[in-house]
Amino acid sequence: MKSLLHGRMGTAAGFALGAVLLLGIAPAVLPAFNLALLGKFLCFAIVAVGIGLAWGRGGMLTLGQGVFFGLGAYIMAMHMKLADASLFGGSGVPDFMSLYGSGEVPGWWEPFRSPAVTLLAVVLVPGLVALILGLAIFKRRVKGAYFAILSQALAAAFAVFLIGQQATTGGSNGLNGFRSFFGFDLKDPNNKLMLYMIAAVILLLSLAAARQLMHSRLGELLVAVRDQEERVRFLGYDPATVKTVIYVVAAILAGIAGALFVPLVGIISPADVGVIPSIAFLIGVAIGGRATLLGPVLGAVGVAAAQSSLSSTFPSFWVYFQGLLFVLVIGFMPGGLASLPALVRRRRGTPQAAARQEAAAPAVPSPGAPSHAAPSPAAPSPAATDAAAQTPAAPDSGAGTRTTKSEEVSR
Repeated sequence: MKSLLHGRMGTAAGFALGAVLLLGIAPAVLPAFNLALLGKFLCFAIVAVGIGLAWGRGGMLTLGQGVFFGLGAYIMAMHMKLADASLFGGSGVPDFMSLYGSGEVPGWWEPFRSPAVTLLAVVLVPGLVALILGLAIFKRRVKGAYFAILSQALAAAFAVFLIGQQATTGGSNGLNGFRSFFGFDLKDPNNKLMLYMIAAVILLLSLAAARQLMHSRLGELLVAVRDQEERVRFLGYDPATVKTVIYVVAAILAGIAGALFVPLVGIISPADVGVIPSIAFLIGVAIGGRATLLGPVLGAVGVAAAQSSLSSTFPSFWVYFQGLLFVLVIGFMPGGLASLPALVRRRRGTPQAAARQEAAAPAVPSPGAPSHAAPSPAAPSPAATDAAAQTPAAPDSGAGTRTTKSEEVSR
C-alpha cells in the first residue's frame, strides 16, 4: 500500500514538474521564435506517445504514422484555407485553387468550413482509417517485419497521392499562407503563445492517458500479446482486437498532433507526412526509450531539437549523425536513453555488492595476525575462537599498546 501511494505521489509530482516547465518556465524564458519551435517539437512528442504505446508496449513497429499525422494536418489546413478565403478574400475559394484548379471548391472540402466538423474530423478520420487498417491487418495475423513494411508502404502511397492532387491539396507545395486560426490572427504574439499552451496541455493529457492505459487491464493484455500472443489467444482473448484498439489510439494522437502542427508551423506538405518523417518519429522513440512513458517524449524532442540545430549548420551531416545515433542506441542500449540511469545503477551496484559480501564474510585470522584485530561483523565460530586463542600474538607497537590499555580501561 505504501509503495502504491509512493508511486502515485511520484507520478503526480512528475506531472506537476512537467506542467511547471512547459507552461510556466518555458514561456517566461524563451523568445517567441524558440517557443514556437518548442511547440513544433511538442507536436512530434504527441506522436511519439502513441508510438510508445503501439511499439513499446504492443510490439507493433509502426512505420506509417505519417499517414495519420498528415490526415489531421490536412483536415486542419483545409479548414484554415477556407476560413481565410471567407474572411480576407470574400470569394470563399482558396487562392491556390484559382491558380491550379477550376476556381471552385470541391464538394469534399465543404464540410470543413465548419469548425465543429473540423475538430471532430481531426479525431475521427485518423481513428476510422486506423480501425479499418487494423482490422484488415491484425485479423489476418500480419505482424513483425511484414506489418512494418506494409505501414511504410501506406505512408509512401499517401505522399504520392498528395503530390498528384495539385488542384485540391496543393501538390508538392502543400498548403500554406495561413492567416487565422478559428478567427484568431496568427500574427498576434498572444495567439502564438496560446497555440503553444494548447500543444503543451494536450501533450500532458496524452501522457496521462497513456499512463492510465499502461496500468489498465488493456495495457496488461497488450504486453501479454506482445510477449505471448498464442497464449493470450488460448486464454480466450482476441489479440487482433487489443492491437487494433491501441493502433487507433496511436492514430488519434498522431492526427491531433498534425492538426496542431499546421497553425504552429504555418505549412503542411507531402514532405512532412511521407516515409522519412515516419521513420524520424520512430527514431526519436527508439532513442528515448520505447518501453517507458517519458522516454518517447524526451527522445522525440531531443532528436527534433538536434535536427533543427545541426541541419542548419551541417546540412549534409545530420542524416549520418541521426543514423549513427540510432545504431549506437539500438546496439548498446536497446532500452533507449531512458534505461541509462538503471544501467548506471546496475554497474555501480556490482562492485558495491561484492564489497558488501566481502565485508559480511567471516574473517579467518592468519598465524601472524595481531590478537587485538577488529572482529568480523559475523559471529565467529568456536573453532575460529580456539584457533585465535592458540595463535601467539605478534609484537605490538606503542600505539597498539595504548589502544589495548584504553580498551581494558573501557572494559
